[in-house]
Amino acid sequence: MRIGAILARKPIRDVVTIRPDAAVRELLAVLAEHNIGACIVSGDGAAVEGIVSERDVVRRLEADPSALEHPVAGIMTRAVTTCTEDDTVDGVMAVMTEHRIRHVPVVDDTTLVGIISIGDLVKHRIDELTFERDQLDHYLHQA
Repeated sequence: MRIGAILARKPIRDVVTIRPDAAVRELLAVLAEHNIGACIVSGDGAAVEGIVSERDVVRRLEADPSALEHPVAGIMTRAVTTCTEDDTVDGVMAVMTEHRIRHVPVVDDTTLVGIISIGDLVKHRIDELTFERDQLDHYLHQA
């Protein structure tokens, strides 16, 4: 299955972004408001300049308690691993596992079109396994 199919099934496809010059305190409010674990850093809402997660905030605050007033650009990951809608679910899961990341922006050329989380992929895999189990159960119990 392709990532585009997973995106199409998401109830909310909008991607939450934050400007690189926004304060970390503002980032925390955005994460809480949208109940998300990571946010794409983008000045225009279309180009991926970075990604910042709850883990990034925690690690920076432990080292520097004044980081809440600093810009998000100072704690974001700049080398962002991305995928396209044509990438396979298995391929993206492998990349997430290898790089120990939980969120991957989906891009079309260089334009942000979505985001895939490990939770999205786990839900997809559980749905697949449930369907297969139901099909086998039906096959075994048909009259």
